[in-house]
Amino acid sequence: MQLMNLNNASNPLRILIASSHPLFAQGIRSLLQKRPEMDTEVIGMVSTIDEALDVLKKLEPDLVIVDYDDDQVNREEFLARFVEGEGRLRVVLFSLKEGGDQAIVYDRRTMAASQIEEWLEGWSHGDEKPRKIPDKPDLEQSTPKRRDGMKHIIVAALLVIVLMAGSYFLLSNTQLLPEQASAQALPIDELFQFDFTAIAVLFSLIIGLMVYSIIVFRQRKGDDADGPHIEGNSRLEVLWTLAPLAFVLFLAYYGSAVLGETMAADPKPLRVDVIGSQWSWRFEYPDYGIISTEMVLPVDKQALLNISSTDVIHSFWVPEFRVKQDALPGDGFERELRVTPIEVGEYKVRCAELCGRSHYDMLAPVRVLSQSDFDAWLQSQTGPVSEDPVERGAVFAQQYGCLACHSIDGSELVGPTWLGVVGSTVMLEDGTSVVADRDYLYKSIREPGAQIVAGYQNPMPASVAMEMSDEQIDDVIAYIESLK
Repeated sequence: MQLMNLNNASNPLRILIASSHPLFAQGIRSLLQKRPEMDTEVIGMVSTIDEALDVLKKLEPDLVIVDYDDDQVNREEFLARFVEGEGRLRVVLFSLKEGGDQAIVYDRRTMAASQIEEWLEGWSHGDEKPRKIPDKPDLEQSTPKRRDGMKHIIVAALLVIVLMAGSYFLLSNTQLLPEQASAQALPIDELFQFDFTAIAVLFSLIIGLMVYSIIVFRQRKGDDADGPHIEGNSRLEVLWTLAPLAFVLFLAYYGSAVLGETMAADPKPLRVDVIGSQWSWRFEYPDYGIISTEMVLPVDKQALLNISSTDVIHSFWVPEFRVKQDALPGDGFERELRVTPIEVGEYKVRCAELCGRSHYDMLAPVRVLSQSDFDAWLQSQTGPVSEDPVERGAVFAQQYGCLACHSIDGSELVGPTWLGVVGSTVMLEDGTSVVADRDYLYKSIREPGAQIVAGYQNPMPASVAMEMSDEQIDDVIAYIESLK
């Protein structure tokens, strides 16, 4: 039976193909071209319902072939127009799935089922034949499939919402961050809270849909058939490209706004020079001539920290302040950090950059005081200096980080112990020996790489001794001589 039997005319059968999948339209056209005895003409290929309705009015095709597996064109509101309307138009729903045999024919006019079968016989896969569908099918046969799809969407959405609420509750009620002790911590924690909310949403959306799909759409026992072939969806692809892009751009804007708040400068901050060394911190107050091994700050006053390093890269970090900054070695590499404490209390400076053997122990106390207590501390630090060189030497040894590497009780650290070293014979790395007198100690401080003790390396930066006066070094030596 030729296709001409369908329209009972000598003119070619004018066909319109409706599918959003280019391969479907090309496949149908290829099948028609391989059968020249069928007098047909493909007058158009459309990918949406709106395009199809527009073309139908202009070209008036004899037959519309609709992609059975394409939800964008296989729609009830589209097909009902031709089942219930007037005219000679026929609509065929056709599937080109591998192994598929579904071909549903909608035709107002009389057409015997045998004619339909014969006409589609050349398009069946292998020896299979398209199944026959009554001349006037019930459009509601597709309704259960659509209802099932809506049921899956509703159940999956409820699962995602439950997961989202649970995740947000856990993240909001778990103490993930330490207390807020600086003005800079407030906007940073707001940004963290936004991030936690986004984490809850994305986690729930991804995990919820994945778990639901694994459970509901899993392969059943004895089911060895291939799953349906699904083509791409342009709208969905555009959506999941633009949505993350918009979110990332918003996050970049939000983050830059928070960064601007943390870097806002007060006109008269308290200046503090922060120097990191392996493995200690030193804090200098240039406006007051104070050197300290603890950082003391007044509450509700911004401190401008000028951060540097004498040896390797360190990173200044007080978790309660939230902000941190790298300490870089070398002249001209000072980094600035602004902190405005808002809570009186005691905290700790930590090094957030792996900097060597004793990195774990590179800690220093931080005290935030009321203004009156801070003024009293300044006065105590600028008071009369002790007349005892041993006491002064102990202070300098602590301030310049000497005790981070040298013990005073005989225990093993990075450098040799100071306990009982004066007057002893010291074996050097080059195989020679030397008596540890004042000249040896002075030279070891001024030129730390000149006489390296056997079994030790030389992590001591020469810049530390350059910052010390001869009087300070003499006091440190007096302190070492007292350790017998």
